[in-house]
Amino acid sequence: MDPSAGNSTQIQTLLDHAAHGDDDAYGELLARASERLLKLTRKMFKNYPHLRRWEQTDDVFQSAAIRLHQSLSQVRPETTRQFFGLAATQIRRTLVDLARHHFGPEGHAAKHHTDGGKSGGMLRNQPDHSAKPESIEAWAEFHAAVDALSPDEREVFDLAWYGGTAQREAAEILQISERTVIRRLHQARRNIYQALHGEQPPVEE
Repeated sequence: MDPSAGNSTQIQTLLDHAAHGDDDAYGELLARASERLLKLTRKMFKNYPHLRRWEQTDDVFQSAAIRLHQSLSQVRPETTRQFFGLAATQIRRTLVDLARHHFGPEGHAAKHHTDGGKSGGMLRNQPDHSAKPESIEAWAEFHAAVDALSPDEREVFDLAWYGGTAQREAAEILQISERTVIRRLHQARRNIYQALHGEQPPVEE
């Protein structure tokens, strides 16, 4: 889904082939969404090296990817805009589910000491309102804040953060000006910042 995995024109071509019964083409689309999910899963868990006590991040990803595939297979989008929107929504929900499963009140990771990272000692059950989301709880709040954005702001933020799409490509997908994309993205980040009580939304590197 990000530029390294292919641009919007390539994705539209795959969607066109999939619409004509080419299962291999849709399989490639699912693979690209899965690659993006893996990258974001690793980003969310980077401060928790102790996760390997129970499951490696890649193993956690495999079970999440299965759910992602099932969701995307139920509704086959016809346009690049629909694909990115659906994939971003499912990736966001999957990341929230992962956070709750491993670090919720009943999650096995929440009941053990850390091996390092910035959380220190026992995993905290309260969000860390520092410069950007550091705790899993804060990440869950971040995803919820994205979900609460206005449709226009969320669509742009989804493309940029969950899809890893460049601003110019996002403008092409949404058929709006690049200036409009920048304005909506700025407003989205500001609203997320306010929702997170001063935490800086993580900008995609």
